[in-house]
Amino acid sequence: MKTTLRKATKHDLQAVLDLVNELALYEKAPQEVTVTLADYEKDFENKVFDIILAEQGNEIVGIAFYYMAYSTWKGKMLYLEDFVVKEELRGHGIGKLLFKAFLEEAKNLGASVAKWQVLDWNKPAINFYEKYNSTIEKEWYNGKILGKDFDGVLELLR
Repeated sequence: MKTTLRKATKHDLQAVLDLVNELALYEKAPQEVTVTLADYEKDFENKVFDIILAEQGNEIVGIAFYYMAYSTWKGKMLYLEDFVVKEELRGHGIGKLLFKAFLEEAKNLGASVAKWQVLDWNKPAINFYEKYNSTIEKEWYNGKILGKDFDGVLELLR
């Protein structure tokens, strides 16, 4: 079946959230998805992020979910937050189409770097990225503090 790409609209956000939940299940962390459709709708309207969709027929089968960030060393950076294709359609070139469209978007927006994360055990994803001359950094650790913990941490910093 033919795959077409397009930018998401507000009406696509439930299908996007469904794919994000599918990805979280694949990554063995479904409980970590706490964002709501209302959050997506508000932040999409405020242009916090953008999404390229892959469709077959009228079905959304993949997404590249990204936003602009800034590197103090490199300048404008397009960050690929989530990149997912429905599990039963992986290996059919849909990911390649989405990744190409994401990189074209990075180029068009004048980004000096495109960046993302990949889990160290996700060999199919690592192999995909390395096939396209991507650098997989192994020396950096990711840090985070969840919003629900901000008050406690801020108290520790007093």
